[in-house]
Amino acid sequence: MKSRVRLSDHFTYKKLFRFTLPSVIMAVFTSVYTIVDGLFVSRVVGDSAFAGMNLIFPVIMIVGAVGMMFGSGGSALISKTLGEGDSKRANGYFSFLVIAIAVAGVVLGGAGIAVLRPVAQLLGKNASADAVENGIVYGFILLCGMPFLMMQYAFQSFMITAEKSTLGFLITVGAGVTNAVLDAAFILGAHMEIAGAAFATIIGQAVGAALPIVYFACKNRSLLRLGKPRCEGKAFFLSAANGASELLSNVSFSVVSMLYNMQLLRLAGDDGVIAYGIIMYMSTVFFNIFFGFSLGAAPLVGYHYGAENKQELRNLKRKGFLVMGVLGVALTVIAEAFASPFARIFATNGDIFRLAKHGIHLYSAAYLLMGFSVFGSAYFTALNNGLVSGAISTLRSLVYQCGAVLLLPLFCGMTGVWIAATVAEALAFATTMLFFVCMRKKYGYSDKFDGKSVDEAGKEMIEYKQEDIGE
Repeated sequence: MKSRVRLSDHFTYKKLFRFTLPSVIMAVFTSVYTIVDGLFVSRVVGDSAFAGMNLIFPVIMIVGAVGMMFGSGGSALISKTLGEGDSKRANGYFSFLVIAIAVAGVVLGGAGIAVLRPVAQLLGKNASADAVENGIVYGFILLCGMPFLMMQYAFQSFMITAEKSTLGFLITVGAGVTNAVLDAAFILGAHMEIAGAAFATIIGQAVGAALPIVYFACKNRSLLRLGKPRCEGKAFFLSAANGASELLSNVSFSVVSMLYNMQLLRLAGDDGVIAYGIIMYMSTVFFNIFFGFSLGAAPLVGYHYGAENKQELRNLKRKGFLVMGVLGVALTVIAEAFASPFARIFATNGDIFRLAKHGIHLYSAAYLLMGFSVFGSAYFTALNNGLVSGAISTLRSLVYQCGAVLLLPLFCGMTGVWIAATVAEALAFATTMLFFVCMRKKYGYSDKFDGKSVDEAGKEMIEYKQEDIGE
């Protein structure tokens, strides 16, 4: 029987993969919502509904990202507190943040509904009227279920911090299967069209939010349990600051998606938006592989930062970068190899198929470097440095990607739209490496052994390598 992997362990590659694999699969399954909805809507409901769904979905993600912010930022605070040996205070923070996220979901969902129609009309300025109306219907229903989406996002991080990533994965799979089954029932059976896709999504999200609440509210063997909240303004703002990078990353991603849609509507009409939506389904899955690994590794970094174990911080940094590099190469090869069959799944005519296929071939080079900035941002979030983490995310998405997608089409047309992500990821990679170099002395994760003799450093490294080999 395999021993349980704990936050306090020294992490060999084997242990790191065991600990992070459930969070990787969990993050990928989160993509099931939009992919399954998109498959049913594109194949059954029609192109205008599919275009409308892709127009409005970035707005939903901007609002829902607040849950991800408190989940990742709160997990950084909680894991650091656990590393300091104060489990009572950590559980108080956890209980308080769960309540705060639920309340924020209600407030932000209502605010989103209030501005939904004018926002949809602005984003769909060059789209068909049917696409805009379908987007409004889809967005209204999802905003009504916003508390479920935000809490599900947050619990994905909390489950990992509680050393229950496998349970979190199973809950996410259950939520995804619920969504898929209800898509078939509501769209094919009840003929509810795009509204059926939206209702299936929020019911799946409700499953993903309710089951963790039941688990943590009952007596359990994890590191966390819902109980008396520790209502501290400092904890609230620290969680928000720590997780600001995840919020900014998702907000920026949504803004970039809107800019892509606006450029593609201008260059190719509704077909361009549909082709971009197809590419984003692949990109979201691949991004979530990088994000899932980073999400799983973040509590480890936070714990060892709280325990002042600089050797393990170095170890996790080195292994994380190597994993991101290998994944980047593998995912780029997969995208190039399967561009044609993937585009054909969603494309309903030859023009859309050709647009999507060509776009995937050009866009896929971005995966080579994407993981480094994702891991870097999560690493600094876990170090409770929301400023650096937020800077990496903001520069990557809001500055580099927005700049690229606005400027490159002026010179390269459609090709400029598809290569914008690769240019942005190259700039983000350079920025991430610069931050790691500049902050190495503050956190002690440098590969150099500060303050130690060569013999001491060599002995410590040999001990770590022996543990790796022993695994």
